[in-house]
Amino acid sequence: MATKTSDLLAVAAPRTVSVVRAITDDQLDLPTPCPDYRVRDLTNHLYDVVVNFQALAARQAVDWSAKPDHLTPGWRDGFATEAGRLVEAWADPAAEEGVSPGMGLPQATVGLMGLIDLVVHGWDLARATDRPYEPAPEVVAAGHRFIDEMGPMARQMGAFGPEVTVAPGCTELDRLLARAGRDPSWVA
Repeated sequence: MATKTSDLLAVAAPRTVSVVRAITDDQLDLPTPCPDYRVRDLTNHLYDVVVNFQALAARQAVDWSAKPDHLTPGWRDGFATEAGRLVEAWADPAAEEGVSPGMGLPQATVGLMGLIDLVVHGWDLARATDRPYEPAPEVVAAGHRFIDEMGPMARQMGAFGPEVTVAPGCTELDRLLARAGRDPSWVA
């Protein structure tokens, strides 16, 4: 039985997986829209996201300070496998119930946090490696709902940068990125 979060992740994950699979070794040192991250660093971080949010779905403790290098032989397939496990982990209806013991937030909010990381960082990597990236409208809408709820706290904690001004009539994805502190017109 799927949950709303797993349905959204099931739509979002393949699009991000295709971006990650397309990263070539010679692109790993390129800059990204995240000023402190090169493609290699951001890919490792996103790998941590898909693994750690599996544990969060099961209300297990995670260690965000551990920084393993996931970019070992077979890492692209490994990322795809872990992204699939992320979707499966949030398909358990219990994953969205109650409050996260480690984060003190509703589990449903934690699930959306994982979704927005997958989408925004998927866009970051696509932009850095000159790939197309267009998340589904329902995923973008869920991202806006998350930012409505958690944006100020996320900025305070440094997860989002300051909101970026975008032109009227921009796309909903551009507006979401700007709300998450990204410049939708960023180029390397």
